[in-house]
Amino acid sequence: MKAERLLAYACLALSMSLVGSYVALSKPLAAAIPVFLLAWLRFGIGGLAMVHWLRKPMGELPLSPQVRQLLFLESFLGNFLFSICMLFGVSMTSAVSAGVIMAAIPAVVAVLSWIFLRERVGPRVWGAVACAAAGIGLLAIAKPEAQGTSSLLGNLLVFGAVVCEASYAVIGKKLTGALAPRRITSLINLWGFALVTPFGLYQALHFDFTQVQAPTWVLLLFYSLAASVWTVWLWMTGLKTVPASQGGVFTVMLPVSAAMVGVVVLGEPFTAVQAVAFALALAGVVLASARSPSGSRA
Repeated sequence: MKAERLLAYACLALSMSLVGSYVALSKPLAAAIPVFLLAWLRFGIGGLAMVHWLRKPMGELPLSPQVRQLLFLESFLGNFLFSICMLFGVSMTSAVSAGVIMAAIPAVVAVLSWIFLRERVGPRVWGAVACAAAGIGLLAIAKPEAQGTSSLLGNLLVFGAVVCEASYAVIGKKLTGALAPRRITSLINLWGFALVTPFGLYQALHFDFTQVQAPTWVLLLFYSLAASVWTVWLWMTGLKTVPASQGGVFTVMLPVSAAMVGVVVLGEPFTAVQAVAFALALAGVVLASARSPSGSRA
């Protein structure tokens, strides 16, 4: 049992590390490929990789109108808008800053759950919201002469991606009661592909694919599979053993991996202000994901 739990922990940590990595690595991708075309290729490659997940399993009830609406909203917010906000945002700001902002996801999920699902939110979660706000605020006021309007807009778009991802998590709580995780993943990816196709196809018709070099295609393949397939499978595998509330602690790996890739791979600077914002972000993740001694959400 101990080995099984350790394997589950490894799956959860690797899942969030991959999310942070592809958030950071999407910066050079967005510089080489137009954003809507990039999103279209991501959904297309991901869909091909999990086309067998689309098959309706034995015993699954027909999709009700409510489930169909939830699937559309899940894809529109969590796939389509998330990808557009994240790709445009990361192209305008640093991967380190994006990682700090993305660390606000657990706090935003808690707030949206409180608003829409009437879930109880305790002092620790409100503390996490304060930490996330302070970290993002530091990024906004740090060295304004170096950031410029573009970077501030990029940070705002990344935060928009955070809200989309949090909405995705809240809606997902309702969908998992009706459909299996693989089926949900494949259906919302298909919706995402359909939504972005008009924009992606337009940019494809006006884009010179010969200018994209081989390493970029390899990076695109990694980004597509990581975003659409691997992270979901690893996360669901881990949650078979670990409670979802405890698994939330592993979201700490998202900003860590995004910052590491930004600094080590992309050569971005890591300033003292970013370090303080990063520490606040990590504190917020731990507070939002922690459990009180009694075992309930604090």
